[in-house]
Amino acid sequence: MSLSLLAAWLLDLLLGDPAWLPHPVVGFGKMIAWGERHLNKGRHRMLKGAVMTILLDALVFFATWVLMHCTRPYPFLHYPIAVLLIFYCLAGTTLIREVRAVFLALDRSLEEGRRQVARIVGRDTSQLSAQEVRTAALETLAENLSDGVVAPLFWLAVGGVPAMLTYKMVNTQDSMIGYRTERFKDFGCWAARVDDVANFIPARLTALLMLLPYALVTFRFSLFAFVWRNGRRHASPNSGYPEAALAGILNCRFGGPHYYFGQIFDKPYIGENDRQLTTADMETAVRVNRVAEVLFIFALFALFHLCTF
Repeated sequence: MSLSLLAAWLLDLLLGDPAWLPHPVVGFGKMIAWGERHLNKGRHRMLKGAVMTILLDALVFFATWVLMHCTRPYPFLHYPIAVLLIFYCLAGTTLIREVRAVFLALDRSLEEGRRQVARIVGRDTSQLSAQEVRTAALETLAENLSDGVVAPLFWLAVGGVPAMLTYKMVNTQDSMIGYRTERFKDFGCWAARVDDVANFIPARLTALLMLLPYALVTFRFSLFAFVWRNGRRHASPNSGYPEAALAGILNCRFGGPHYYFGQIFDKPYIGENDRQLTTADMETAVRVNRVAEVLFIFALFALFHLCTF
């Protein structure tokens, strides 16, 4: 497992998510969209959403388990499949590229920045100011370090490739239907709650991975108390922790009111310094993400390597 993890991570560093390569998350999205279209109507929407959530998660877990089990006697198939599936579940490089693209687009024009950030956030971006575009991009960078790197790796350590891929289905369902809007508040309730449970430990672990090396270098150990206070202020039980970690490191403010599907959600602020964010802040945030990712990758590599003895 240790060599498969390292190979998959190196592939992510080199390739990101190439558009030409079919991705299982695209298939997950089509399954969720089909189920939502046919089930999210009439009566008992919460029950129907719960059934769909559980069935899709179970389907992904058992299908992946069967695939890995059946190929185990054939190492020339088993290990390349494991590497490919782990690679599919990692999104660190793609996320960094997208956030950099937001800042570059914003340097050209506000409208380009709004269009670019709309690729990585779920909120309405049509009326965002330049500061709000930068804030949205950096919030997403922090939150998705957990969703796109640490949480998949955590579940890989807990339950192998089947658990890792199942986490991606859980997270995809939450990103598509886990909203408190009129359309999704009942049908997507279970998807959101399962995602909350799946991310509870990884979100806090992500904040620790972000803060620990930075605090050791800068001696800003007060950041741990800052994250403890502010991480709980987020509407999500998990997203606030990595966002608070980055807000503390950058000495900036995240949060505030956002529009989702035409409805306004007044999210609490994380941090107090409402200063203008810059490209230098983005580069700092990228370095923080990369250091946290490398720390966790090599910690797991060592763990998997020791477990083989």
